[in-house]
Amino acid sequence: MTVAPAPSTSLQPRRPQGADTGWRGRGARRWAWLVVAVLGAFGLLPVYWLLVTSLKPANETFAYPPTILPREITFDAYAQLLDSPELLRALVNSVIVSVATAVLSVIVASYMAFAFAKYRFRGRRSLMSFVLSSQLFPQSLLLITLYAVFAATGLLNTYLVVILSFTTFTLPLCVWMLKGFFDTIDDSLIEAAKVDRASRMRIIHSIVLPISAPGLVAAGLFAFIRGWNDLIFALTLTGPERQTLPPGLVNAFIGEAAVQWAPLMAASLVTSLPVVIAFIALQRHLVGGISAGAVKG
Repeated sequence: MTVAPAPSTSLQPRRPQGADTGWRGRGARRWAWLVVAVLGAFGLLPVYWLLVTSLKPANETFAYPPTILPREITFDAYAQLLDSPELLRALVNSVIVSVATAVLSVIVASYMAFAFAKYRFRGRRSLMSFVLSSQLFPQSLLLITLYAVFAATGLLNTYLVVILSFTTFTLPLCVWMLKGFFDTIDDSLIEAAKVDRASRMRIIHSIVLPISAPGLVAAGLFAFIRGWNDLIFALTLTGPERQTLPPGLVNAFIGEAAVQWAPLMAASLVTSLPVVIAFIALQRHLVGGISAGAVKG
């Protein structure tokens, strides 16, 4: 009886799968980093040009061809900002209006979004579509109507007129943003609170809002930026005493005959810092899970 020899096994080590494509992976990563670098440079170029122009003397600002690096660095444009009481007043107005817009938008949108997310009532879908469809109309179309309404009520040239206007335009998107966060909250949390005889307001304030902190921060930051950057409504509905930074910059540095580019660039760079600081300070709230750990599996 003959026994068939066992099949020989190769003692050579097997090459890892994908080892032959390692150079391709490294090449793809290099191209990816190159694309990121190009896009980053493209995005940071306006910021760099703001900084360079703000540091140039007036005669070099209009030099042709333009200089990439200033031949002479001067801080006269920034000193001019500190000597302008009108701009300081506009800065205070912007802070008041933007913070009030963010707080009011988040408060109103929280209750509306919770009703849309956790309650079923007649006309719910139609009302949700109506809220979203309000974003389809250009806001400038409402300017004349709002001006007539606020003039009749005596609200022109007040903080309230711009706060109500900005809140009206930010509210639809804030509602939909928060509704998406509230939809992720497990209904068992709310049902458990109802079993413990918690009221609706207690459920919202003690359970829903703490879990949805990232959504509240995102909606509030969006509303803050809307109030900080607006030009048309702040310029039309308010006078010099209540105008925010965008119309304040226009009135201070853009004239009929000339534009003061260096002070304008310096002011634009300074006024953009609060938004950047807000993003940096709140970035940890803008990421992460919404209800992670809220329900024990």
